[in-house]
Amino acid sequence: MTQPDDTGTRLLALYPALQGMDPALLDAVLAAQTQRLTVPAGTLLFDEGSPCRGFPLVLSGAVRVARGSPGGRTLELYRVTPGELCVVSTSCLFGTATLAAHGQASEATELALLTPPGFERWMGHPPFRHFVFGIFGDRLADLMALAEAVAFQRLDQRLAAALLGRGAQVHTTHQALADELGTVREIISRLLARFERAGWVRLGRERIELLDSQALRALAAGGPLPAP
Repeated sequence: MTQPDDTGTRLLALYPALQGMDPALLDAVLAAQTQRLTVPAGTLLFDEGSPCRGFPLVLSGAVRVARGSPGGRTLELYRVTPGELCVVSTSCLFGTATLAAHGQASEATELALLTPPGFERWMGHPPFRHFVFGIFGDRLADLMALAEAVAFQRLDQRLAAALLGRGAQVHTTHQALADELGTVREIISRLLARFERAGWVRLGRERIELLDSQALRALAAGGPLPAP
């Protein structure tokens, strides 16, 4: 695929750690070791157990990174948006193991995909290297918090927390919430129906209207689930 002229400009704006890099190094990797991809929503970008074929830098859209189970359920680990990095890809490139999760475009997405040698060359630029390790540390803390929530929090608490902070109307599906929380749609639907009967939410087509955020916040903090 021909490399568009604006890729470097967009990367420098989204990833300031690249600024100050030797222009010869920057341009050489962009020209010979970077592929520009534009993919529709739902595209599988990398899969569990596969070798890492490159380092994705998101220009627009978002990538949902999740881990699957033999039973077909998935647990969302994090999302990569413009200016962020994928730590699953990073850890795979740092070591010799295969990818530990899969990545899927959650909407129409543009990426600049660095080859492993291109990523290694850019890691020689100290600001970019520090940025990568900083994001790696932040994501690790997020994953530890996720592991704690899955292990010790009830699903109803996690669902309440997932609904908060998205505005008065949450535009999503029951299946999307199930995927995000690592469970099945039927359980999410039953919990949402209980929330609706309690007057906390109003359910619509691919829409959940929050009517009592205070009650949801109390449940997320460990309060009781409303009566069936």
